[in-house]
Amino acid sequence: MLLPELSPQDIESRSLAIIDAETPRPRPYGGRQWEIVRRMIHASADFELLDLVRFHPNAVTAGVNALRGGCLVVTDTEMGKAGIPARRLLSLHAKSVCFIGDPGVSARAVSSGRTRSFFAVDKALDQPQDKIFVIGNAPTALLRLLERVDGGAPPPALIVGMPVGFVNAAQSKELLMAHADIPYITVVGRKGGTALACAAVNALAEIALRPDEEKTEHPEQERP
Repeated sequence: MLLPELSPQDIESRSLAIIDAETPRPRPYGGRQWEIVRRMIHASADFELLDLVRFHPNAVTAGVNALRGGCLVVTDTEMGKAGIPARRLLSLHAKSVCFIGDPGVSARAVSSGRTRSFFAVDKALDQPQDKIFVIGNAPTALLRLLERVDGGAPPPALIVGMPVGFVNAAQSKELLMAHADIPYITVVGRKGGTALACAAVNALAEIALRPDEEKTEHPEQERP
């Protein structure tokens, strides 16, 4: 049965209420983690994420603090940049960037035979600001980022690492989770994608914008 025409706000509220109602209790996530996972389910209609999303213990706090500090949100695709509304980031004095189309990045990719994603990571790491990396498409970008950090590059405040696909996607995320010193949010296995990565960052931004956030306790059931 079709519902009557609803406002965008009503559609969102009803959708989130349906997700809450259809998620068995006890939930595998609590507090702010649940807000993020629920947004990811909302973006994908995929309840399998209840078993697949993984958080570093410091991920939410690190992401919120970085956004409040006016960080760069670095995406691996222009679609990812478009999926994180600038107005929300501007309220936090943060900014999204994507270097995949940068002329220098493209030239280095052509001359070397490597992907633009590889060199876009290098370009991003040259920027002086604190960073959140949002990788929903390219395992190459995640692998390069981890390689650079292992080589001594300053680690980002948070990696939202959710590359999707069949070649190196699952493996790159396993490597990410092996880095206990880097806060991350990821999705195990082949699933992922730009929509999920953007949903996670948008949820973090909503949390960061709450004026009473620092006064609120956040019980979260962590996965091992």
